[in-house]
Amino acid sequence: AKVQFATVMERVQNIIQKIEPHDSTDRYTELGVDCIQGSAEIVSPFLVKVGAREITTKNIVIATGARPLVPKIPGLELVPYYTSDTIWNLREQPERMVVLGGGPIGCELAQAFSRLGSRVTQVERADRLISREDPDASSLLEEVLKREGVRVLTRHNALEFQKRSGKSVLVCEGPAGREEIEFDAVLLALGRRPNTQGFGLERLKLDLSPSGIIEHDAFLRTKYPNIFVCGDVAGPYQFTHTAAHQAWYASVNALLAPLVKFKADYRVIPWCTFTDPEVARVGLNETEALAQKIDFDVVKYKIDDLDRAIMDSEAEGFVKVLTKKGSDKILGATLVASHAGEMITEFVSAMKQNVGLNKILGTVHIYPTHSEANKYAAGLWKQKTKPEKLLSWVQKVHAWRRS
Repeated sequence: AKVQFATVMERVQNIIQKIEPHDSTDRYTELGVDCIQGSAEIVSPFLVKVGAREITTKNIVIATGARPLVPKIPGLELVPYYTSDTIWNLREQPERMVVLGGGPIGCELAQAFSRLGSRVTQVERADRLISREDPDASSLLEEVLKREGVRVLTRHNALEFQKRSGKSVLVCEGPAGREEIEFDAVLLALGRRPNTQGFGLERLKLDLSPSGIIEHDAFLRTKYPNIFVCGDVAGPYQFTHTAAHQAWYASVNALLAPLVKFKADYRVIPWCTFTDPEVARVGLNETEALAQKIDFDVVKYKIDDLDRAIMDSEAEGFVKVLTKKGSDKILGATLVASHAGEMITEFVSAMKQNVGLNKILGTVHIYPTHSEANKYAAGLWKQKTKPEKLLSWVQKVHAWRRS
């Protein structure tokens, strides 16, 4: 199929325009919020200035988000580069594209542009993609990307960009030595840096962590107890749903302190990399459990056995669940599947409400659906933990009844 690239990118802009009202000043004004647009500066813990207007306040919540990290690589200013913020402005498809970074954003956009027809080379310094996930999830995703035509270069370090006779070149160092890659556009997907400059934090001398987040306590308070943080400037996760989660705690603590306050709850935070297949996780994975020396059991159900996935030609991936040793208590789940971001919600709810695999196994799931994979994973756990002595006794009883 031939793709009309500009039409695809216009659709992205149209979708953004449809979603924007969900977080617009109009919406919050209707909800009773006094929305002021302009450049704000924190003058003191009790005074914010917006333009010529000064606003006194009892509490401040800093929710300034983050921006894409632009690395200091020699020659970058000479070549056409984009970030996850600016890539959507493209209307002419790059024939050759370099994606710098093997995290979620890098993998998502490498696959997307490859499917649209660009020849994509993905460069990652680590020895595997999406390194926060287990190796089996990383390797499956890398296999899919390579199969679809993405040239994946792990263990490659970007050294410099060059411009030669009008051509853009990335010089990198890999296991086989130096390599030069010609490209028409480069996407920088190396993470995001919290926005902490230009609005008065320097005056307050708020402490920043090495990763750039504003230091705060469990109640999301900075060293000034009336200044709170939430979202990307607070960490530890850079997800929209985590920012919304933190915003509740920051707002409620600001409104009700000192009468009552709540610690932000990070026990069950899920996330998803929106490639195809998707890679979703909640709680511990095997790598983390082993590093923390936690005793656990693990079951892994392969999606190629699932009827709905076979019908949809999406029979690739797995559902992997970690449980407390000798128990059905869920410690974490990793899903690699076309609908993993939807399927994992059952495990998120189960962990939040302290529901084990036995209850998931006993829950009726609609046939044929992708969510049945969760039940089958629970069934594998049941098989591994079946009471051998009891079953042996039952076998003898039925043998006697047949006789």
